[in-house]
Formats: sequence, C-alpha cells, structure tokens
Amino acid sequence: MGRAFVQGIVAGYGIAIPVGAIAVLIVDLALRRGFPAAAAAGAGAASADLLYAALAMLAGSAIAAALEAVGERMRLLSAVVLLGIAVWLGARALREPAPAEASGPERGGLLRIFSGFLGLTLLNPVTIVYFTALILGLRGEGLEAGSAKVAFVIGAFLASLSWQWLLAGAGSVLRHRLPAGARRVTSLLGSGIVALLALRILLS
Repeated sequence: MGRAFVQGIVAGYGIAIPVGAIAVLIVDLALRRGFPAAAAAGAGAASADLLYAALAMLAGSAIAAALEAVGERMRLLSAVVLLGIAVWLGARALREPAPAEASGPERGGLLRIFSGFLGLTLLNPVTIVYFTALILGLRGEGLEAGSAKVAFVIGAFLASLSWQWLLAGAGSVLRHRLPAGARRVTSLLGSGIVALLALRILLS
C-alpha cells in the first residue's frame, strides 16, 4: 500500500508539473484575485486528476479502447476551448485598468472557480491517456489490491493538489510585488502561452 501511494505521488507530479494551460491560468488568477481564488482553481484541477486516475485504475483497458473512438474529438474540443480562453484572457488584460485590484471572490465565486477549472481540466484528453497508459504499464507492480488502488489515487491527487497550490501561492506573492503594468504584461503573456498550447494540440 505504501509503495502504491508513492507511485501515485510520482504519477501526480508527473502530470501536474509540466507547464500547461491550467498552470498558466492558475498563476494568472492568483495575480488578479489572490490565493483563495487560485487555490479553488487548483483544487478543481487536482480533482479532475483524481477522477481520471480513479477511472483509469478501475477501467484502464476499457478506457484505452474508448479513447480510440473519441480521443480525436476531445483533442479538437480542448484546443478550441483553449483558444477561446486565450482570446478572453488577452481581451480582459487590455480592458481592465488594474487587473490585480479586483477583490477576492465570495464563497459562491470560489465554487464557480472550482467547477470551471474542474470542467476545463476534464476536457484535456492528455490526463486520462497519461493515467491509463501508466496504470496499464504498472500491472503486476502491486496495484491489484483494492487498498493499493485507493492509495495510488490518493497519492496522485495530493501530489497534483500540492503543485497547483504551490503555483497559487507563488502567483499570490507576485501579486503584491508586481506593479499593475507588469501584471498586465503577465496576463498578456499568459494569453499567448495558452494560445500556443492550443495550437500545439491542434497540430499534434
């Protein structure tokens, strides 16, 4: 069980650490709204990793077969959504006079942020492909028992959550140290990165 937990932690960091659109959006949200909003976003992204890890653990072979039928459509949908977000980020950065002066969201706003990032992360087919391939590859490595499966999924979730919250914390620290003009530049830079990631998905 302990070995499965460690394997889950490694898997969680493996999918969370590479810089992607979600990481850019979490940092941007922290710069504009502070740690609570970014932490809610990170929790939503980590929860998506939790769901996909659990699905891959329970039905890896079936998911691998299903992805062959719907994977291409999911890829195109995620790219279109990311392009839309990139345009929205850029337009908002140009429109708002001081992006980081907005106050933190109320409790309902935090729930909306959580739900939005959960849905956005679920749109990324790379996550389910990653966990499915990894779990199928780890067959015979002590993940057959139910307790080991639970430990793996929990480890993956905690690793992903800790990384997302680290990004949220870093962004919230920069929020209080960067002038408004620099924060606008970072938002525009984030918009460009998200657009490039979307184009990479389309061209892959």
